[in-house]
Order: sequence, then structure tokens, then C-alpha cells
Amino acid sequence: MIIVDFLKKFEVHSSLILIFLLLIRQYATPEEKMTTIGVNFEVFGKVQGVFFRKFTASKAKELGLNGWCMNTNDGTVRGYIEGNMSKIDEMKNWLQYIGSPKSSILKAEFKNEKGLNNLTYHNFTIKK
Repeated sequence: MIIVDFLKKFEVHSSLILIFLLLIRQYATPEEKMTTIGVNFEVFGKVQGVFFRKFTASKAKELGLNGWCMNTNDGTVRGYIEGNMSKIDEMKNWLQYIGSPKSSILKAEFKNEKGLNNLTYHNFTIKK
């Protein structure tokens, strides 16, 4: 009888522990989502006519990022990327220092970085 009472109490405690863990996970989810960010970018230098947009789209897809990029009338490439914060950091580094093989990057600017609860784009595209 003592063992049966002990097991009944354990069932109650294990249920409470399970509920507690589920509640913790539920409240942790928004923090995990906040590691998803979006940021606008503009890259200056010789970035048009050197397949910069094509390589940008390829790198973004490789990193699992969404968004878009386009040429501007000012000779820059402008765009928006969103996804995991660490992958965004990799992409920022690529945009600022690597680029396409024939590009020559003077600088890259990043603006309006913000945490996202949901992705706005479902892939990465090149705008014409």
C-alpha cells in the first residue's frame, strides 16, 4: 500500500513537472523567434555588371536567407535580407568584404535592423 501511494504521488509530481516544462518552452519560443532578424543593405563600388546580384542571391540561398536585391540608378546594389541572426551576420560579412569575383566593394551599409516574429519573404529574389 505504501508503494501504491508513493507511485500515485509521483504521477502527480511528474505531471506537474511536464506542465512546467511545457510552459517554459512556450515562453521561450518568442526569444527564439527574436533571433530572426531583417535588415536593409546597400553595397557601393563596382557592383553592377559583375554578376553581383546573381552571386548575392546564390549566397543568400546557401545561407537559408530570404529577401531581395536590385540595381539602383546610382550604381549600387540595394536589398533586404531576413533570417537567422548568425546567418545574417555571415551575409553582412560577404556583402561588405567578398561579393562576386569581379566586384570591387567600397563599402556596405546596413539599416533598419529589427527582430522579426515571422518572415516576410519565402525566398530570395532578384528584382529588375
